[in-house]
Amino acid sequence: MNKTLRAVIADDEQILRDYLIRRLADLWPELEVCGIAENGTQALSMIEQSSPDIAFLDIRMPELSGLDVAQQIADRCRIVFVTAYNDYAVQAFEQQAVDYLVKPVTDDRLSTTIERLKSHFESTKQTLPDLSDLLKQLHSVTSTHKDYLRWIRASHRDSIRLIAVQDVLYFQSSDKYTSVITDQDELLIRKPLKELVNELDPDCFWQIHRSIIVNVAHIAFFERDDGGRYQVKLKNRDEILLASRTHADLFKQM
Repeated sequence: MNKTLRAVIADDEQILRDYLIRRLADLWPELEVCGIAENGTQALSMIEQSSPDIAFLDIRMPELSGLDVAQQIADRCRIVFVTAYNDYAVQAFEQQAVDYLVKPVTDDRLSTTIERLKSHFESTKQTLPDLSDLLKQLHSVTSTHKDYLRWIRASHRDSIRLIAVQDVLYFQSSDKYTSVITDQDELLIRKPLKELVNELDPDCFWQIHRSIIVNVAHIAFFERDDGGRYQVKLKNRDEILLASRTHADLFKQM
């Protein structure tokens, strides 16, 4: 493969864009990243101007989604979808033999995608897959799927950390900040709890107090105290979280 392959990366999260750029530089140094976009409109413009061989497209982006962009460029370059969806959408990708990366992107999965892309461009029969059926299917999935928060950007000393929501044990508000508690750290964000509670999957995160949202997967057990309030014990943690009477119904349904 003598030709230098060129790629455009489009994701509305800067941390994720930067991460993908770094990992591609390490795992595929021969690839030239010729454009970096933070929304679908920018991505489409860059692709039209630079005619890349590959487009890494986040499915969920402002203005134009990755699916919208793909509909317009599917016959011009190889597309790799970057997605927060799993199971159902991934099955659709597999059936269509389309390249995809599920967030958080791992080196193993990225390496597999790189090898598939290399094989495609080394082949003497380079044919782009017909994405029309897949795009219709994914539009149907995403239109009915509420896009819950999956990542938290939090301050940690002098840096910004990217935390997967599933790794958060609980959120606790105090003054102007909200603490994000994980197994390893306590970090701070400025987003208030009243906004967070609307962005988190209610099947996974329960607001048990006006100042506390807990990840249900990390609850070891709960019990009522002498005052009728529920005490929540987390797995592998010493602290006890106290649920208010207002939220007691959450525990009665278990």
